Amino acid sequence: MRKIIVLMFCCLAPAGVSGCSSSGSAEARTSEMMVDAPAEEVPGWINLFDGISLDGWEKTNFGGQGSVSVSNGTITMQWGEVLTGITYTGDFPVVDYEIHLEAMKLQGNDFFCGLTFPIEDSHATLILGGWGGTVTGITSIMGMDASGNETTTIRKYEPNQWYEVRLRVTEDHLTAWLDGEVIVDMDTEGAEFDTRAEVSLSRPLGIASYQTSTALRNIRYRTIEESLPEGLED
Repeated sequence: MRKIIVLMFCCLAPAGVSGCSSSGSAEARTSEMMVDAPAEEVPGWINLFDGISLDGWEKTNFGGQGSVSVSNGTITMQWGEVLTGITYTGDFPVVDYEIHLEAMKLQGNDFFCGLTFPIEDSHATLILGGWGGTVTGITSIMGMDASGNETTTIRKYEPNQWYEVRLRVTEDHLTAWLDGEVIVDMDTEGAEFDTRAEVSLSRPLGIASYQTSTALRNIRYRTIEESLPEGLED
């Protein structure tokens, strides 16, 4: 079993991050981009979001969270002080699975997708756009955040653009892709994972944003076998 490290420090927003009170404009932009239809069925995958409701999910009670709504096949999470998110309420595997989703940053300057996921007897979070909008990686590994461990990369995320996210967890490996490109590829044997205290309510599976309005769609998962080829092939 992996040792769980509890991190008690807080995630501070970078200086100069502007507020976002215009939730209506973010919702309007999202609506213009979506097709009004239930979630597409993909062979071999199980939908976690039906495209029309939050069935199977609950709004995460971080305190100070923004509103969460569903329309046009999309979940919209509005700017929160500081976090807004959803947490899955159903059963979910802890190893040998893949999860897929699409995420869009609508407004804000910090992470628009913090995907918290189980990894055997621990949890971790895939961060897209943290620490001022660019840091990408896994929080936490051996007590180190996505801003300073082996998975850390710096990427620019454009607003109003969909990003395809895929993450695979097996007994000894962790892999993540962004738009088909591998962004995390690590052996997990001997590694110690944990979430930051701020997103503990996202466990075991949840998606959160930090002072950023976000759109989500096409959330699904599948169980896998070790023999499954690497890549994004279905």
